[in-house]
Amino acid sequence: MLDPELTTILGLLPILDLSDPVAARTGFEEILASLRSDIPGIEALHIEDRRVPGWEGEPEVGVRIYRPKDSAGPVPGIVLIHGGGFMIGSIETEHVGAAMTALGTGAVVVSVEYRLAPEHPYPAGLHDCYGALSYVAREAIALGIDPDRVALVGTSAGGGLAAGTALLARDLGGPAICFQMLHIPELDDRLETPSMQAFVDSPIWNRPLAVQSWRAYLGAEAGSAEVPAYAAPARAADLSGLPPAYISTAENDPLRDEGILYGLRLLQAGVSVELHQFPGTYHGSALVTTAAISRRAQRESTAVLRRALGTD
Repeated sequence: MLDPELTTILGLLPILDLSDPVAARTGFEEILASLRSDIPGIEALHIEDRRVPGWEGEPEVGVRIYRPKDSAGPVPGIVLIHGGGFMIGSIETEHVGAAMTALGTGAVVVSVEYRLAPEHPYPAGLHDCYGALSYVAREAIALGIDPDRVALVGTSAGGGLAAGTALLARDLGGPAICFQMLHIPELDDRLETPSMQAFVDSPIWNRPLAVQSWRAYLGAEAGSAEVPAYAAPARAADLSGLPPAYISTAENDPLRDEGILYGLRLLQAGVSVELHQFPGTYHGSALVTTAAISRRAQRESTAVLRRALGTD
């Protein structure tokens, strides 16, 4: 059942078709442009676009850096990874969320312009996210960031990429991550959970789109035993030693169960987890920013990040 406040824009949402990635990207940009509003307080941020070194000689990665102008001394850092089914989205579509995160937490936010599938399948996007994390760790002092307080934050496919980046950093002995925040994460290419089976025509995201998404990202290997855990973190056999996590899921979302199960498995592996399932919501319903449930989720997300990063 949908929260009545979240049905207000359903008629305005086009049906996504990821079979034409270029058209899907244009449509997604248009949706967010129509919903975008002014960002109160954005003048308190210094915003800068940069190109930073990629993974082991791969192409440079675009990032947009949001720095509070009045920060005194090193502040926490957040590597922010946008959603879009591995195929759409950009630092432009994530601009409002990135700015609000910087303003709400007092952290330096580094938003990642990772390469998109199908033109750039796995591991391109993951490598770009790891390259951005490595840049933040390496240049922390110059960026005004405390290297001991760097978090990963991602939504949808960005949540899956954040989880994969955390796994990769653990296994490579890479940059320290103090926290991972995974919103409605896309984690499992096998598409076998009850929610993935049930939500075949749900708003914004559904099982047919998930099929298109994983095939674009993984090609013919999607769903096969050969898929590595860095691509689909739900496949990871060992989740121990990962950073503490906050995971949010939406009730009417095919991704719901894989997020919940990942949180439970993290707990079983000894990782501290806060897991929140929001009732009446659907994938991306946070776009309805006026709804009470959306405002509550935003307040909670900010409060959790502030506590995890020590900016309370």
